Amino acid sequence: MTKTRDGQSHTGSSLSEQFDILSSPYRRRILVAVANRNPRDEDELRSEGIADDDENLDVFEQKLYHNHLPKLDAAGFIDWNRETGTITRGPRFDEIRPLIKLMTEHQDELPAGWP
Repeated sequence: MTKTRDGQSHTGSSLSEQFDILSSPYRRRILVAVANRNPRDEDELRSEGIADDDENLDVFEQKLYHNHLPKLDAAGFIDWNRETGTITRGPRFDEIRPLIKLMTEHQDELPAGWP
């Protein structure tokens, strides 16, 4: 059993919870980035294709800092240190790792926008 940052205890995530987390292209890209290299600096997310090419950087950063990073952190899939700007794999990262691996290995077979 693991505890998330919001104090919730989890014995394992449901597939529905994982799909909810993965429903956002931003969160998928963040998780793939952390899966590829751990730890990550939040500044790296700007330069690694997390944002859409045509997206305003200010809007992207608002979404990142006020929605996506907090949601991933609260779920325990990442640990986000707001003071240092460091993102690492969270205590529940291994629960979602198989789906991330499946997405990256079969990216050419998935609908556009994955990850």
